[in-house]
Amino acid sequence: MAKIRVSRVGEQIKKEIVDIVRTEVKDPRVGFVTITDVEASGDLQHANVYVSVLGDESKRNGTMDALNKASGFIRSEVGRRIRLRRTPELHFKLDTSIDYSTRISEVLRDIKGDESNESNAEPEAGV
Repeated sequence: MAKIRVSRVGEQIKKEIVDIVRTEVKDPRVGFVTITDVEASGDLQHANVYVSVLGDESKRNGTMDALNKASGFIRSEVGRRIRLRRTPELHFKLDTSIDYSTRISEVLRDIKGDESNESNAEPEAGV
């Protein structure tokens, strides 16, 4: 029962953070950001916020610095919007799973392309 509540609170925190980052964070370093997941601890004291950032490494670092600097403001806004006994401490973490899955897709596409080239070359050599 407690795990269900924690996941529901995490989803609500995620919705509010998405809205806050989109409308109220005015830092120009915050680029194209996607909040991919929020994992709240069992006692709701801490929450890991996983963030995916579009752009190169310098944009990612700038965005992460801006989000970490604005974490107090974001936490206070979340606390104002969601009535909890204690608002969780927010820890922003870069989510690289999208980059990883893109890389795997590229490798698989290359392998499939190599196999189709080899299968096309084999009948010609046998004739």
